[in-house]
Amino acid sequence: MDEIDIAKEMEALAQTGLHFSENQFDHDRYARLRELAAELLASRSGLSRQEILEWRKAEFGYATPKVDVRAFILVEDQVLLVREDADAGRWTLPGGWADVNESPSESIIREVEEESGYTVEPKLLLAVFDRSKQGHIPSFPYHVYKMFFQCEIVGGAPRPTSESCESRLFSVDSLPELSESRVLPAQIRDFHASVQRGDTRTRYD
Repeated sequence: MDEIDIAKEMEALAQTGLHFSENQFDHDRYARLRELAAELLASRSGLSRQEILEWRKAEFGYATPKVDVRAFILVEDQVLLVREDADAGRWTLPGGWADVNESPSESIIREVEEESGYTVEPKLLLAVFDRSKQGHIPSFPYHVYKMFFQCEIVGGAPRPTSESCESRLFSVDSLPELSESRVLPAQIRDFHASVQRGDTRTRYD
């Protein structure tokens, strides 16, 4: 287990302890454990200790992974990618964090519309991956499950948005520089081959 994984587990224990502890002594110890975890995460993740602590303030209850949803969309055997302003203009499958009070399929419909302008219909859950087991870079200071949906465009039109500046179709054999924090080239190639075969299995870690 590397330092990032140790720090994430420490933080999860601290969050759960803060939620369930009933006396001030335990509460103070769990709060200190969270601070130590934030310091360790900051030393390895590129985020500041304060950024990590501020982000964690919104978390409550038993610690669980966050959920990221991504859409794999083929149009005439080309994959739809969006260019991320937040990652130096690199490209990715449209998607983002699932929202509270949305199902995963509702989240991916919203995310694709927000990032590309297209309206889509989810057809198949291609994969549920543990981000930390897939080789994404850089490491995140929290645990993430990634859900990839095969989707079909049913309406809308391409347009720049507040989250991405461009959407474009690419051959799977000629992918641009990808935001590997969000998607990996091997994942796109694997999904493409799976769709071409008509494989309806869901991959998972």
